[in-house]
Amino acid sequence: MTQENKKLNVSDVAPQFSLPDQNGDTKTLSGFSGKWLLIYFYPRDNTPGCTTEACVIRDTWGEFKKTGAAVVGVSTDSVESHKKFGEKHSLPFTLLSDTDKKMVQDYGVWKTKSFMGKSFLGTHRTSFLIDPDGKIAKIYENVKPAEHAEEVLRDIQALI
Repeated sequence: MTQENKKLNVSDVAPQFSLPDQNGDTKTLSGFSGKWLLIYFYPRDNTPGCTTEACVIRDTWGEFKKTGAAVVGVSTDSVESHKKFGEKHSLPFTLLSDTDKKMVQDYGVWKTKSFMGKSFLGTHRTSFLIDPDGKIAKIYENVKPAEHAEEVLRDIQALI
């Protein structure tokens, strides 16, 4: 049960996307042109690690705004699930619904996972920091949800 994914590297042009957000509005990569963008992929709304990651980003939102950076969370959950998740936790950033799994595949984060001895395909918690020109400035693998926002903020501040 393996699925080959693209392997993206720092300095690659970020793959384009066009997906609905939690309000059903279509968002594209080009819509964020000219600013830093954190794209963070997470497995599921309302699970412990995913909730921690989203809430830590929410709690540091003022710092993200100071840098001028945008944040987009992406999972394969539905628009409706994202809307409830965002409202429940007062998330001030965009959540994209990738139910067709195109974006997770384009970014190479749809991979074999295992849990309790069973293998399955799912989203690996990975983030991409995209520069104002649309190129990948940094890739974060094996993200620690509670520490991720501070790590990204340090990197953005060092790069701007």
